[in-house]
Amino acid sequence: MTSLDAFAGDKLNQLEAASLLRRLKPTRRLPGGWVERDGRRLLSFSDNDYLGLSHHPAVIAAAQAATAEHGAGAGASRLVTGDNPLFSALEERLARLKGTEAACLFGSGYLANTGVIPTFAGPKDIVLVDQLAHACIWAGAQLSGARIIPFRHNDVAHLAELLAEHRASARHALVATDGVFSMDGDVAPLGALSDLCAAHDAWLLSDDAHGVGVLAHGKGSAALFPGAVIPLQMGTLSKALGAYGGYLCGSKAVVDLLKTRARTVVYTTGLPPGAAAAALAALDVIEADPDMAALPLAKARAFTQAVGLPPATSPIVPVIIGEAQAALDASRALEAEGFLVVAIRPPTVPVGAARLRIAFSAQHPDAEIARLAALVRPFVKVTA
Repeated sequence: MTSLDAFAGDKLNQLEAASLLRRLKPTRRLPGGWVERDGRRLLSFSDNDYLGLSHHPAVIAAAQAATAEHGAGAGASRLVTGDNPLFSALEERLARLKGTEAACLFGSGYLANTGVIPTFAGPKDIVLVDQLAHACIWAGAQLSGARIIPFRHNDVAHLAELLAEHRASARHALVATDGVFSMDGDVAPLGALSDLCAAHDAWLLSDDAHGVGVLAHGKGSAALFPGAVIPLQMGTLSKALGAYGGYLCGSKAVVDLLKTRARTVVYTTGLPPGAAAAALAALDVIEADPDMAALPLAKARAFTQAVGLPPATSPIVPVIIGEAQAALDASRALEAEGFLVVAIRPPTVPVGAARLRIAFSAQHPDAEIARLAALVRPFVKVTA
């Protein structure tokens, strides 16, 4: 055994002992929110496909047609030969949805944040990050070389104190937050953050991966705060839009700079054309049926009412269990009843805050939501 193998083996044993070892489980996703795993058919409450659009006939047909016409891959980075004409069409649609001048596509949401933040922040700057922001925001901040200053989750007063203390010493300041937090389901106070950033000449970045398509008639979390100025509006195509990829919506100058300097645009192959076509078709579906966008939140609120939790503010509802093994046991108990509700453990969530992360889809039957609520209710009582 090499020292590398010994290192890996030791780490694996430590993770196993702490109930933190993760294993891939082949899963076949089916229409209607169902999956097949280990030979069983389960109703999944762990998908981010909030509208079921990954299986929508029009979305699939658009992806198939684009693949047949343009090929399975883009062939090169966008700045070489990989800038498929579908990309500019999708960017125009995304900018229109978000009310900005322009948009820039990325290969994924993770690539978006790890490309955007280093483009606009460097060693002379500060990046203030919500403590519960997504891992890709933290990764982007670390790659930037800027000084990183965490602020307490959704705590505007704490952020104000930090800006008052540190802003004058930095060339530029960037404030980064999720719009909808992926593990807690709560919404950032984007209006107050916008006002605070304006007062301190700081640039606000909001990651709306879990807001677009399901909040504010599909426009996302920023639209819940009329008048808020969010110059860096990031999101993904892989959640409610049912496709794959990421984007940044902003001014023309911001987007033009990204397209020539963001390393995750310059040095990576463009999106598969089929993914762009699928996202365009998904936007068509949402625009044609705006009432559909409200269903995931409505179903989440029916669940929170049934189990005695505070009303949901997004399609994501966390049920905090505590220890990692207890969360795994709860997940397995639900799986035995026909539900896939994956346990979320550290380091994705803080130590002692392992949970069931329950994500609601427009396609979930109301009767099954009621049955799930009855099964989950004892866990809520234990942790209340």
